[in-house]
Formats: sequence, structure tokens, C-alpha cells
Amino acid sequence: KRTWVDRKYIHVYIYICCCCTCSFTYWSFIHSQMEDIATQENNRHCAMVDVHTHLTDSRLIQTISDVIDRALAKNVLAALVVTESFADFEPVMELYKRFPKFVLPCLGIHPVQSTGAADNNGIEIKRSVSLEDYDGVEAVIEKYVDVIGAVGEIGLDFTPRFCKTTDDKETQKLILTKQVQLAQKYDLPVNVHSRSAGKQTIQILKELGARNVLLHAFDGRQSVAMEGVSSGFYFSVPASICRDEQIQKMVKNLPLERLMLETDSPAIAPVKGAVNEPSNILISCEHISRIKNVDIECVKRITTENAVKMFPRLKALIELWHENV
Repeated sequence: KRTWVDRKYIHVYIYICCCCTCSFTYWSFIHSQMEDIATQENNRHCAMVDVHTHLTDSRLIQTISDVIDRALAKNVLAALVVTESFADFEPVMELYKRFPKFVLPCLGIHPVQSTGAADNNGIEIKRSVSLEDYDGVEAVIEKYVDVIGAVGEIGLDFTPRFCKTTDDKETQKLILTKQVQLAQKYDLPVNVHSRSAGKQTIQILKELGARNVLLHAFDGRQSVAMEGVSSGFYFSVPASICRDEQIQKMVKNLPLERLMLETDSPAIAPVKGAVNEPSNILISCEHISRIKNVDIECVKRITTENAVKMFPRLKALIELWHENV
């Protein structure tokens, strides 16, 4: 018994099948291309956020307008400006008032403080923080609680030349605890320093039940960093990644969803000893892209999304930036 596909009409059947297959392939290709174009268009407008800077430092403040202009030219839409000492609080707030569309202020006491003196080479002599350094801190943070982006820079620093005794370590831990608890009281993130004390810092943060934690320029072991990731903490990557193999290894091991960009300006520049500034976070971005084999625009987008999740007050700055793109 013959069917319509037999003999005489078999070529028609084959022709129809080929047309259907080609048509499906063509439209699948077109759909894929349109998705790629849409993704590229979304990424094209991705900006970056520098989540850890010291823009009131004397090496930057005299030319701060130019510094910010150079950052904006590289699509750096905002910078979190942290303090180290109580004396930094008002200068940072004044900078915020001058540049409210770019600066997100953070207030906190660093574990290492200046003695006010310098050595024979003119280098500032520093010491471990004392309880007296914390006087008045809580009152000023509470005064500005509605505008600051985080409590920071806070943390531990057990570098032997600064932290010389067990009492020094205990005082640092106490002041860190007080500031984390203050941040928790007002539902603020914490911007954290942990040099030579990564494990101890993460342990205290976990014990306190801290959330919304950013560990900046982390120099601890990879296993300790992964412990931080497991606790939901974020890590910011400085531009010095270009000359720091340890940071490169950290970036390789940590998920992109836990990374942000920073410069720590004016410190830890891409070129050792140079003055750093926010425009250099593009270097961080490029190295993350290369190490993780991810498109650079994707790195910008995800790190900025991470920053907004942790620092909600960035959202208004980002929306304003998009309006002007």
C-alpha cells in the first residue's frame, strides 16, 4: 500500500522538512542575536562604585574636584568615603555636602591611630587605638545616621609595629564590638579593616551576628576568606591586584557575587608608592574579568549590584546617574 510520501512525492516531503529546519535554525539564530544585543545594551550603561576611599586625605583633597571628574569620566558613579579617626568625621561630612551626588560618607574609628608625630624620615608614627579615641564617636554617628552609608572604617589590625601587647589587641576587639553593635542598632552596614587579623575579625563578626559586612583589601588566608563567604560577607578588590598575587588568588576562589571594587585611595595604588584615586577601580575590574574569564561589563554590573545590595543608599545615586547617561 502506497502513501503520499512514496516515490513521486518524496522530494516534496524532503523539501518541506528542509525548509522547516532552516527556518527554525534561522529564527533561533536571530533570537539569540537579539538577546546578545539586549545584554550588551544593558551592560553598556553599567557603572562602577568605589566602596572604600579616603578622599579627605591631604594628598587628594586639594584637587578633589579633578579627582572626582576623572572618576566620573571612567563611569565611577560614586565613592564611599570612610574615616579613620574622630578628627576625620566632620571633614568627610563636609565633603559629602560639597559632592552629594558622588560621595557616600561612612563614619567609624580605625584600629590604628596617628600619634601626631613623625620619624626621622618624615613618616607618620602610628599606634594601636585606645578607648580615649572612641570618645564622642557614637554621638556623631547618631547625629548623621540618616545620611551615612555605613559604619567604617572599623576592624582589627594586629600588625606588630602597631599592635604591640595583648592589651592592644583586647582594646581593638572592644572598640570593634562597640561599633558593630552601633551599626546593628541602626541597621547600617560595616566597612571593615582586617590586616594581619583576618581570622580574628571574621570570628568576632560572626559571634556578633553581623550582617552586611564588607571586608576591604582582605589579606588573610583563602580558607578564612571562604569562611567569610559562607557567612554572607562581601570582599572588595583593590587596584593593587595588578601586583598582588594573594589578591589574585582570592579573586579566583571567591564567587563574583561576593566581590566589589575599591581603591583605598590614596593608598595601595597600582604602582607602588603612587597616589591612588577612584578612577583606578577600572584596573580592579579588568583583572577580575581576566582572572574569572568573565566579560568586563558583566563584572561592572554584578559588583555594582552587590554594592547596592549592601549599601542601599547608593540606589539614589545610581538612579540619578542613569538619568544622565
